[in-house]
Amino acid sequence: MAERSIAPTAPVLVLETEAGSTVMTPGRDYHVGRDPLSDIVIDDARVSWHHAVLRPEDGHWTLDDENSTNGTYTEGHRVDHRDVGPGTVIRFGNPADGPRAVLLDRPAPAATPERPSVVSMPSRTGTFRQPTNVRPLPTRTIRVGRAADNDLVVDDLIVSRHHAELRALPDGTYEITDLGSHNGTYLNGTPVTTAPIAEGDIVGIGHSAFCLVGDQLQEYVDTGEVSLEVQDLAVAVDHGRKTLLDHVSFPVGEKCLLAVVGPSGAGKSTLLNALTGQRPADHGTVLYDGRDLYHDYAELRQRIGLVPQDDILHGQLTVRSALSYAAELRFPQDTAKAERRARVDEVIHELGLEQRAGQPVHSLSGGQRKRVSVALELLTKPSLLFLDEPTSGLDPGMDRSVMHMLRGLADDGRTVIVVTHSVLSLDVCDRLLVLAPGGRIAYYGPPDEALAYFGFDHWPEAFEAFERDRDRDWAGDYRVSPQHRRYIADATGQPRQDRADPVVITPPPRPRSRGAQLRTLIRRYAAALSADRTFLIIMIALPFVMGVMARALAGSRLTQETAMNALLILCVGGVLTGAANAVRELVKERVIYQRERAVGLSRSAYLMSKVVVLGTITVLQAVVLTLVALLGVDLGAPRGEGVLLPSLVEIIIAVALLAFTAMMLGLVVSALVRKEEVTMPLLVLLAIVQVVFCGALLQLHGVPGLEQLSWLVPSRWALGAMAGTVELSRIVPGDLTGDPLFEHSAAIWLFNIGMLVVLSLIFGFLVSRLLRRREPVVMRK
Repeated sequence: MAERSIAPTAPVLVLETEAGSTVMTPGRDYHVGRDPLSDIVIDDARVSWHHAVLRPEDGHWTLDDENSTNGTYTEGHRVDHRDVGPGTVIRFGNPADGPRAVLLDRPAPAATPERPSVVSMPSRTGTFRQPTNVRPLPTRTIRVGRAADNDLVVDDLIVSRHHAELRALPDGTYEITDLGSHNGTYLNGTPVTTAPIAEGDIVGIGHSAFCLVGDQLQEYVDTGEVSLEVQDLAVAVDHGRKTLLDHVSFPVGEKCLLAVVGPSGAGKSTLLNALTGQRPADHGTVLYDGRDLYHDYAELRQRIGLVPQDDILHGQLTVRSALSYAAELRFPQDTAKAERRARVDEVIHELGLEQRAGQPVHSLSGGQRKRVSVALELLTKPSLLFLDEPTSGLDPGMDRSVMHMLRGLADDGRTVIVVTHSVLSLDVCDRLLVLAPGGRIAYYGPPDEALAYFGFDHWPEAFEAFERDRDRDWAGDYRVSPQHRRYIADATGQPRQDRADPVVITPPPRPRSRGAQLRTLIRRYAAALSADRTFLIIMIALPFVMGVMARALAGSRLTQETAMNALLILCVGGVLTGAANAVRELVKERVIYQRERAVGLSRSAYLMSKVVVLGTITVLQAVVLTLVALLGVDLGAPRGEGVLLPSLVEIIIAVALLAFTAMMLGLVVSALVRKEEVTMPLLVLLAIVQVVFCGALLQLHGVPGLEQLSWLVPSRWALGAMAGTVELSRIVPGDLTGDPLFEHSAAIWLFNIGMLVVLSLIFGFLVSRLLRRREPVVMRK
């Protein structure tokens, strides 16, 4: 594109179309067309995708046709280039009845309740939008919420029934008070409980923003048609020695489908994490419809949907059940069951899943599972939807089906950004971002112009060039190209916001309904486990198998030959029972946890749901194991008495606590490993360690190093408690049974039991810390 001079004296004009008014200032060009990213969008089949452009030149405006199919007309004549000004009437696509636009030299009409004015919301958090509703400022306290009995009703399921109060104070000022809402109340992007409001401040409640302007309270509803502008994002690791994202900038318009492609190591995942706030960029700004996403993340995170590459659903649940549980977690506790069910039905219908609603998720095809993952994110009506490799592993037909689904989601009023390796269906996208190695922009623009820009006929050739010409300055070449000027420089709509200080994200508020989350998580987890037949079979069979083995070794009476072996089998059985239940449970749900944590799931509620459900199962298994192993066995103690309780009861308590502690240790392993496949070998290793350090095979007391190490082994304390109960030193005299922990006394028995409780608490704390490491950076608090 040739360089041109822009006259500073060109007049400000208003272009009026049937869709509304656009104020045209002389600092940039204004593109007209069907492309949703055009400055002036005209949705008419006679209008070309890129139809015309209005330019300020030498103190006036010009109209240029962009080789449109049906032409651009003024005064009934088709024009290619013409000077225009106030009073000019333009027709697009047909000189008689094509879409009409008029240039005016007067400002837009004054605001009325029927025709609100265009108001500039504060630059720190706002954008240029017309208010959805305008009402006089209240002279008293008004309540805001979802229920019909509020003074100001917000029809939004992520808003609580009684969400907040706007209070008029005696001195003429106002304050906002949160009423214990589920998703919080925000002032200029920051969560507040009670805070004063000044004129121009933005109060965020759900998808709505309220602003005091003069004597009006203006409401702006985020309907999904939002823009995203990326300004100078940079990410480096290894203390700045390695660059993952190198000052990336580009605009994304409303209802746009953007595909991000590039070779491995080009920074696609890093960019996705930066745009979603999962891992903020070290430098730069992301503007969500003009609002600083990082500054206002606590509020705006509810409007961002993210579909990771792996499924974010429990495969054992049916589609409807999975979505229903997700709705319980994401919507306020006071949302009626009928309201949640209606929203679930809506997204099932929108994604075409009616015929699959009763099927288990794991039985669906890859493309159908991806649709269910998208449906889950659509529950809260996000305006921005990000997808990471949604077509990975799909055949070409399913690949295209998924991309057309995303095209439809964008057309319905969302901005959709998809990171992909596939180039089969790029033609359905509005914009394409190609990243070169090192996280630099090699191309940004329409997909159909990309290969011609690179000078290749096929995409594999372009990717080979990235690998072959690593020293080429791909970003520098693009910066001097006409495509950069048109699709980035001229299309940038927001003023640049330079960030001098490091990026700091306001942490989201703590969830207000951890108890409700816990109840939902328990029910969901129990339903998922009960639908897992393999788990059920192992859960039922394991205590019986281990119990029968112990019963065979014990015989009818604990003797010198059988006592130690019987107690050792009980220890091994308790350890295997508890650890086998838990060792896979966190790693297999890691992607699900990370996504739910990002949208407000309580870490403690999630961990407690595992402890409650698995703990109940584990304790029941331990009771069955002990009863099968010892019922009817003469334990050797006089009159069957233990230290404090009947011998069988004391042994049941010891085995149950051992199994529970081993379960907690299994959760530690599950939170620590990266892949589910390594958990089974670690389970075997765990059992061997328990056998070696329990005290049944080796003399541990008084051996430096070994004794201290054994303190961390749960079976050491469980065997001590059981040995004390049956007076093992009396049945099996010798140095090995002379261990002080085997003493038949109340103090020692309680000490052994207490140490199992302490180890359980320590393991629980470790699991919590390890879960934190796996969370999005912004949620680590």
